[in-house]
Amino acid sequence: MKSVLVPIAMAAFVSVSLAQSASAAPLAHPFTFVGVAGDCGPTPGSPIVGADWVKNFGLEDKSGKGNNALLLSKNGPTSDCSSAGATITGVKNKTLTELGFDVRNGGHCSAGSPRFNLTTVKNGVETFHFVGGCAAGTHTADAPQQGWTRVRFGDGSNPSEYFPPVEPGSKIVSLEVIADEGTDAGPDFSGFVMLDNIDVNGTLVTRP
Repeated sequence: MKSVLVPIAMAAFVSVSLAQSASAAPLAHPFTFVGVAGDCGPTPGSPIVGADWVKNFGLEDKSGKGNNALLLSKNGPTSDCSSAGATITGVKNKTLTELGFDVRNGGHCSAGSPRFNLTTVKNGVETFHFVGGCAAGTHTADAPQQGWTRVRFGDGSNPSEYFPPVEPGSKIVSLEVIADEGTDAGPDFSGFVMLDNIDVNGTLVTRP
């Protein structure tokens, strides 16, 4: 009986380990936030936001998941207490070296949105960082292909990209990409953006 149970137990252990390894891969989980009274003031938010991975709207996907792009939309005023975004998992406790994304031209890319909301910890003290927005990063036109712009932010030390800057030795606690500017915000007044190749430390984040 023992000779049967031991291999089974080992197989179960390997299976769990592989599952944990797979779950640790960086993934972007779309979400929407619609605030209640008190979150942003006396007026609650409205259901005018959307977030989802959209098949065949993105760049070539070597993982075979359908050339997806992350669509974030806010179809109304920026002042509305609502936002669209994605939670990035599989990055906790990492030291930050780079953040970024590719943005499809024609969508929203301003000084405030889309951006990363980053929380780090050092010596037990957590710090929230506003990263970007989109316009603040280093832009490379037509990369990786025509119609897209590559936007990259550095290691957290540049105060024009990270507010406040990330202290050396800090570790990531949480990371989100956020779009919260609406159809009243320039330069495009579109209220939506399509992102691909979300980049954390040179690793491209994929859909779940």
